[in-house]
Amino acid sequence: MKQLCCCCSSCAGGRHFSLLQFQLQNPVNKCKKINNISIGRWTSLRLRQRLVVVGCVGVKSTALELEQSGSNSGGKMVVELVGAFNELTDRMSSPSTSSSRILFMALKLSIPLLNSLPLSPDGRSPLSKALSLALLLADLHMDAEVISAGLLRQVVEAGAISIARVRNRMGTGTAHLLHECFRVSNFPSNSKVDVLDDHTASALRKFCLTYYDLRAVVLELALKLDTMRHLDYLPRYHQQIVSLEVLKIHAPLAHALLGTHFLSLELEDLSFRYLFPYSYLYVDTWLRGHQVGFETSATADESLIDIFKEHLLQSLKADPLLAAIVSDISVKGRYKSRYSTMKKLLKDGRKPEQVNDVLGLRVILEPIGSSEIDENGLQEQASVGERACYRAREIIQSLWKEMPHRTKDYIANPKPNGYRSLHMAVDVSDDGRTRPLMEIQIRTSEMDALAAGGTASHSLYKGGLTDPQEAKRIKAIMVAAAELAALRLKDLPSPNQKGIDIIDQRDRVFRLLDKNGDGRISIEELMEVMEELGAPGEDAREMMQLLDSNRDGSLSSDEFHLFQQQVEFMHNLEDRDYQYRIMLNEKLQVVENSGKVQVSNEDPGYEL
Repeated sequence: MKQLCCCCSSCAGGRHFSLLQFQLQNPVNKCKKINNISIGRWTSLRLRQRLVVVGCVGVKSTALELEQSGSNSGGKMVVELVGAFNELTDRMSSPSTSSSRILFMALKLSIPLLNSLPLSPDGRSPLSKALSLALLLADLHMDAEVISAGLLRQVVEAGAISIARVRNRMGTGTAHLLHECFRVSNFPSNSKVDVLDDHTASALRKFCLTYYDLRAVVLELALKLDTMRHLDYLPRYHQQIVSLEVLKIHAPLAHALLGTHFLSLELEDLSFRYLFPYSYLYVDTWLRGHQVGFETSATADESLIDIFKEHLLQSLKADPLLAAIVSDISVKGRYKSRYSTMKKLLKDGRKPEQVNDVLGLRVILEPIGSSEIDENGLQEQASVGERACYRAREIIQSLWKEMPHRTKDYIANPKPNGYRSLHMAVDVSDDGRTRPLMEIQIRTSEMDALAAGGTASHSLYKGGLTDPQEAKRIKAIMVAAAELAALRLKDLPSPNQKGIDIIDQRDRVFRLLDKNGDGRISIEELMEVMEELGAPGEDAREMMQLLDSNRDGSLSSDEFHLFQQQVEFMHNLEDRDYQYRIMLNEKLQVVENSGKVQVSNEDPGYEL
């Protein structure tokens, strides 16, 4: 295994590290100290970096220098291009070659334009803001066209490029989504609404779900979440106006759409935080008091939901009767959202001990043979799944004390919309400390799929779609849109695309740059990319000299892979620094002297 060494006068002859280290050199080859190394999700670096590879025997060094002298230098933009593409494709589930090409094209088009824009009002660079939105869309399992529209939305809004030009460069799919995005973003303000009461908000939501492209709606909801995460720069009054609109329209909309449940919960909690900061602080403090181990126990700093989840999972897997009828068992955990807790305590008038789902677990069982079932075995398969659910309930009853008045059997007595599941509440109090009850749901994978995305989805009800036929129509539209996008982006057989299955995710960028498919990136191919990024061809020659270790005038996959490792390392440093900042802020309790209410920024978890 290769290591990298940092050799300078301050390291006593050159100390070896297992991680990548960069030697920073000035033009006269003397070391200089730098207080902060960051590309800030690809912010500007004005360094010269040397990557020194130390082999097992002797020193076999390869120089990799990136000199970035301006905000639009070719080398810097290639670093941004490679880093952004790799992170986005890592988040996507096995993107096709067509999807990869669309995403790569969108990045090449957007990066130089984003770098030319001024800082966003919240202080972020336009590129950082666009990538945050794109990563959020990737986490929502959106297709490449939606993610590309997210990358380009900001530059289109700023007038740096027209939708017509996007259509010429990217195709009609991405251009159509951009057009729809701006329709959706203008829809609340164009509706001539003076008072945003519950009835009006519900009517606006139904109108939006009926007359707009639902993929564009998801994109705008993701943009709203990104905006809400960075709302501190606005005056308090403006924060409240934005939060009220989000709480009345956007959060319920997210509830009504498939696959956006965590988005809706975070939108609600952030809106609650800005509208009623002191109330949020009370609820947040109370909930956190019930979500960690005892201060005097070995689990004082551990999450209770993680402790209970692991305990239940191991108990279910250890049961021989259950193991004989299921092929897979999963247990998901979630904490109660702050907004939902507030509603139950205030609107529903419950006492704290009556909030029974502060902690929640969901058991999902996969009956044996479910992947091989035929039509004749449907009834038998359903029977096996039901027996597995009831057996899991018996195991839970042996672990904790069940509250019989909270038990609901929706398997024997399904809801009118088809929802099926076992619900139960158990007492998890111990060591003399009383805790709210923990809610547990038990269902098969088939029941879970219906509950999560079908007409039985509780989220559809929370989104204001109480009519089962209306919910069924919305589901059909979203499924059809997803299937159409998948078909359009599906790879078609081609004699020029042999061996298209890429084992290493990092090979995707190399193959996209290697346009003639000869297994090497030529200077002409690198210059073409630079020109597409708006950089001079001289930057390509300089970059080729830095990366081409064997001086054959082209880049092999190994040479380019080493460059990608450097980009990834720099990016990981920035991510780690952000994580450390959050942890230190919590540990040291750093408080800004701004007069604002300080609440925890820790992610409460939105798994279910």
